[in-house]
Amino acid sequence: QMQLVESGGGLVQAGGSLRLSCTTSARTFGTYAAGWFRQAPGKEREFVSGISWSGGSTYYADSVKGRFTISRDNGKNILYLQMNSLKREDTATYYCAIKDNPLALDILGAWGQGTQVTVSS
Repeated sequence: QMQLVESGGGLVQAGGSLRLSCTTSARTFGTYAAGWFRQAPGKEREFVSGISWSGGSTYYADSVKGRFTISRDNGKNILYLQMNSLKREDTATYYCAIKDNPLALDILGAWGQGTQVTVSS
């Protein structure tokens, strides 16, 4: 089972930026679609962004479109989420996952511990 580890979260002021990373030692990482999800306190986990195995296709939730950018480096087995123009409503724990396709809501394997993003006003 592929283990993914998220990092890069933190406390940032509204309008600021953060870059999240998701790493794995699994050599098969580059053969799967991947994506980011987030869960705010008291809310369901929601889809944020997805990317095809090659990185050639990317998808975003309407709430982050134009502000977030997903990318991947299959040579280094890393998935990224560049988050710009952060808003208070982006505050959540962010999780990465591998999937059968970029838009899938079901993931392959288990959720990791996530990385906390807190946006202050």
